[in-house]
Amino acid sequence: MAKGRPSPESLEQLRRQLDRCWQDDCDIDHLILRARQLRRWGRWRQARSLEQEVLPLV
Repeated sequence: MAKGRPSPESLEQLRRQLDRCWQDDCDIDHLILRARQLRRWGRWRQARSLEQEVLPLV
């Protein structure tokens, strides 16, 4: 069965929940993305080194 459209109140609640999730994110995301980029460029040593720096944080 198809669901109806969410009410404005539930949308606002979802927005607040998403905002809380964003605030809880830590600053290592850019480091993980950088390691992936380094791997794509074939810079395996640099990527591995960066991953080792992030490892204790995770």
